Amino acid sequence: MTVEQVTADVFLPGTYARGVPYARFRELREKSPVRRIGEPAVGPWPPGRGFWAVFRHADVKHVLRSPQTFSSHLGATQLRDPDTEADLRFVRTTMLNQDPPGHGRLRRIVASALTPRAVRELEAVIEARARALVDRIAERGEADFVELSAQLPVHTLAHVLGVPRQDGALIHDWANRIVGYQDADYALSDTATRERLTPMGRAALARRPAPRTRPDGRPVNPRSREALADMFHYAHALAERPAPGSVMALMREGGLTRDEFEMMFFLFAVAGSEAPRNALPGGLLALLDHPDQFALLRSRPELIPSAVEEMLRYWPPVVHFRRTATRDTELGGQHIRRGEKVAVFHPSANRDERVFPDPDRFDVTRNPNDHVSFGYGPHFCPGAHLARAQMRAVLRAVLDRRPGLERAGEPVRLTSNFQNGLKHLPVRWRTDR
Repeated sequence: MTVEQVTADVFLPGTYARGVPYARFRELREKSPVRRIGEPAVGPWPPGRGFWAVFRHADVKHVLRSPQTFSSHLGATQLRDPDTEADLRFVRTTMLNQDPPGHGRLRRIVASALTPRAVRELEAVIEARARALVDRIAERGEADFVELSAQLPVHTLAHVLGVPRQDGALIHDWANRIVGYQDADYALSDTATRERLTPMGRAALARRPAPRTRPDGRPVNPRSREALADMFHYAHALAERPAPGSVMALMREGGLTRDEFEMMFFLFAVAGSEAPRNALPGGLLALLDHPDQFALLRSRPELIPSAVEEMLRYWPPVVHFRRTATRDTELGGQHIRRGEKVAVFHPSANRDERVFPDPDRFDVTRNPNDHVSFGYGPHFCPGAHLARAQMRAVLRAVLDRRPGLERAGEPVRLTSNFQNGLKHLPVRWRTDR
């Protein structure tokens, strides 16, 4: 058995269906903080060429702040290599897969739509929706918190983009299909009811590609243009009459190429939902599993901001992001060659003993909290303000209702080596006994 095979467990999606391998990460931080990892075949997906995994907090930050050595553009930021050169050229047009200075040009468009002031203006909308979702749990008595919490970012992003409420299910399905493609329950997500969609939504749905494979038998890349045909048709239709000052108007006025416009819509509609839809259920589960911390937060609601940061540290929404070495370099005592893949592992960095005292303890008072769940350096998530606002709103709504929530069953994790998510979190409103 090769060294790469021994450590392939940190790559396999099935590992994360059972839970983030924090004990394995701890061992690797100590013994092999930069380690060569294999990419065995997973289901229909062929084996990859392997990559360097980075586990320590300081090394993760170094990679993320050094685009001149660790590029987001050369091979894009997904661990799997794009299937074709055409696919690579296409995904490179998104801001996530750009290096400076191109990254800065696209980031300014996003930043102009998601300024702290713009988020503050959205907070009333977010607060009202969060309270409605929590009220729904109380009315039902029991609910799946994942199902309900996924509706908040869909509602928020629909508001930001000007998507009619009837078409919100399309955003939900796009996110499931793209970020959860390794999980059979999400890969073919189809929750949108045709009769409830707008004519624009129905026209897009008609262009949704049927599940198929390439001529060589490999599955179609879920981030390729052909796999996202329905999303991009909808984006262009929505942009025909954008509201003045809206995100769609900013995108149209930003001098974007066709590919850049489509991938910018992708960024808002899909990537913009990842943090709250993963961190909200995961963070609530952490609170439910640590009743002392839940009780402390209930008695001291002024701790909500620090609790949100601890939820993000303890349950990072994304497992890893990839870079590609632009030149031969050294990292963590390892020689990395030009063109090799390098992946930073956020859950490992967030539990690094060198930075976080007692890192496996969930502590809503933790301060400072230098987690990397929103990245670091030039690619720090521009939607962090929005994600935090949604998490704070849900926490406030939950804490304002007494006595609170409790688990009503076992959580079910998403099968994914990219998204750290839950598929189900049964909860009930606790009654006084």
